[in-house]
Amino acid sequence: MGVRRPADGIADYCEQDVELYHSQRRPVGERAYGLMAHAVTRGTRAMRAHADVAPAYGLAGVEGVAEARDRLADALDVQIVAFPQHGVVRTPGTAELLTAAAREGLVDMIGGIDPISFDHALDEQLDLVFDLADRYGIGVDIHLHDRDDKGVRVLRGIVERTRALSLRGKVTVSHVFCLPFLAERELDALAGDLADLDIALTTVAPNESLVLPVAALREHGVRVGLGSDGVRDAWSPFGNADMLHRAHILGWVTDVRLDEELTACYTVGAHGGADVMGLPRADLTPGSPADFVLVRGENVPQVLVDMPQRDIVVHGGRVVARNGELV
Repeated sequence: MGVRRPADGIADYCEQDVELYHSQRRPVGERAYGLMAHAVTRGTRAMRAHADVAPAYGLAGVEGVAEARDRLADALDVQIVAFPQHGVVRTPGTAELLTAAAREGLVDMIGGIDPISFDHALDEQLDLVFDLADRYGIGVDIHLHDRDDKGVRVLRGIVERTRALSLRGKVTVSHVFCLPFLAERELDALAGDLADLDIALTTVAPNESLVLPVAALREHGVRVGLGSDGVRDAWSPFGNADMLHRAHILGWVTDVRLDEELTACYTVGAHGGADVMGLPRADLTPGSPADFVLVRGENVPQVLVDMPQRDIVVHGGRVVARNGELV
C-alpha cells in the first residue's frame, strides 16, 4: 500500500490511484488474487468485483480480476463490473473501453458514477451505460454518492431507463446516499418504483447518516445488500474484505441493541449480497448451496458481536479454507 496524501474529492483520489497503479511492482491479477483469496478465508462465497476502467489502465483491471477469478473458480463465485472510476464522459476514451469490455464478453456488468456531480453529463452517461447493458445483455451497477436532489434526479433517471429498456432485475445502485435524507413519503414512493422494477441497492454502512434504511426498503420488497468498499487503497487505509466485520459495523453505526436487530444485520450481510447478485441464499435449508462457515459461538448475535475466527469455510460442498488459510 502506498502512502496516502490529502485529497479533495473523487478527481484527486483518482489521480492518486493512477500514481499508485504505476508504482506497483505486482501485476493486477496477483494483487486481486491476494485480496479475493483473503475474502474466501473469511467466509465470502461470492463477490461482485468493480474493476477500474480508464485510459490510464486500459482493460488491465478487468483482465487481472478475471485472472484471479479463474484461479479461485472452485472457491468463489465472481461477477465483474467494468467500473469507470474516472468518469464516463469527463475522461475521453473511457466510453470506448467500456464498449470493448462489453462487446468482448469480459464483464457481467457496466458501471457508472455520479452522472451529475462528477461526470456533469446525466443523460449522456446514463444513456451510454444503459445502451451497453441492453445491447450486450449484461447488468448495470451505478455508484451514487450525492446526498441531495442531484442524487434523487439520477435515481429517477435510472428508474426511467430500467423501465424503458425492460431491464427489470438487472440494475443495481450502490451507496445511494440521497435516500437516508428523504422524507418518509418520498422514500416510500421511490422505494415502490425500485421494487416494481426490481432495482437492487447496496450500502457499505459508512456511518449513521449515510447507511441505507434497510428495514424500510425491504418492507417494500427492495433487494438490499451489504458490501465492502475500497480495501487499503489510495482512498483509505481501512478495509479488510471481511463481511462478518462489515455486518458488525452495520450494527455499530445503526446502534442496534436487541438480538433480533443484531440478527437482521447478520442477515443483510450474509444473504443480502446473494439477493443482489441473483444467487440462491446459502441458508442451510434443503436444496440451498453447500456454502457455509464453521465458527465457535453460541448464536448469531454473539457471533456478529465477537467475530470469531472462521475455522472452516466450505464452498460447493468442499472445504476451501481452514483456520484462516486456503486449502
